[in-house]
Parts: sequence; C-alpha cells; structure tokens
Amino acid sequence: MNKEIEKGQPGQLFEDFLKEQGSYEETTEQAVKRVLAYQLVEAMKQQGISKVEMAKRLSTSRSQLDRLLDPKNERVTLNVLSRAAHAVGRSLRLELQ
Repeated sequence: MNKEIEKGQPGQLFEDFLKEQGSYEETTEQAVKRVLAYQLVEAMKQQGISKVEMAKRLSTSRSQLDRLLDPKNERVTLNVLSRAAHAVGRSLRLELQ
C-alpha cells in the first residue's frame, strides 16, 4: 500500500486539481455518464417503467438497455441517450462552455 498522499494547495478547487493531474476531461465524462444513467433510472422508477417496457420503447434488447443504464459504460452515443430521454418524457440538453 502506498502511504504517500498527494496534497493540493489550500483553497484549490477540485477541478483545478484534476486539471493539474491531467484527468479532468476523463473524470468529467465519467461523472456526466453516471448522472445521466442515474436520471434515466429515476425517471423510469417515477413513471413505473420496467426495463422490459423501456427496451420496447427504444426498440432494443434488455441487455442493450442494461449497457445504456450502466454508469461505467462509456460507449453510449448521444443519439441513444436522446432517444432514452424522450422515452421517459424528457429531453437531452448539451452545451459547450
């Protein structure tokens, strides 16, 4: 076990720390995917939509839906995310900053 602890500067933003470490982009992408998967699952729960029903709405298989809802799966296209959002009555919004 490595006992060395990386320390940032006091008052440093976590975002700045990730940029210094070179992992900001990757970490942000993972976080966005996890949030989207969580939001889809919550919308399905609120509306009583089963995975079987959701797969039918997306014209896909349940295993494909499981991959979409897997927060660690990074191979999900914007098209699929948009279709999934519409299937639960939501829309996908992206913006450049």
